[in-house]
Amino acid sequence: MLVYKTASADATYDFGQDLAKVLKAGDILCLSGNLGAGKTLLTQGIAAGLRVTDAVGSPTFTVLNVYAGSTGKQELAVYHFDLYRLEHPAELADIGFEYYVDAGGVAIIEWPEKFLEFLPDERLWLTIEYGDSANERIIRIKAEGKRYETLCEELKQVAHSCY
Repeated sequence: MLVYKTASADATYDFGQDLAKVLKAGDILCLSGNLGAGKTLLTQGIAAGLRVTDAVGSPTFTVLNVYAGSTGKQELAVYHFDLYRLEHPAELADIGFEYYVDAGGVAIIEWPEKFLEFLPDERLWLTIEYGDSANERIIRIKAEGKRYETLCEELKQVAHSCY
């Protein structure tokens, strides 16, 4: 497990940009944390790092936002899910969850713990917690699968504030 500490909203955003540097088509990121912990802010940083030009907001009411992004070498769709308001597994089918997760873009899933049994076995799990100050965040990263173990090793090379 990796643990990163950010001291401000800007640093959390910047960490998202660093994370974007090591993402590839097909990657799945699960973002867990309390309301207001910074899941959407982290997603905004990831999207910026993937050259998404649209404004990235919380998809709480739409459940899914799709953005066109790029790694610089290839076009890459970003699928941003917010499962907070969903109550039943059938609602996942209604939004095409499985299709988008398997579509070859980067899937970012907020509130993934609501439907653990429907998530792919291999994924990167990021838990964002409040730190000691109002703007400080602790980001705990757990690699689940070989691809994500490699991703974590790559992340160590590009990200700051690891402890």
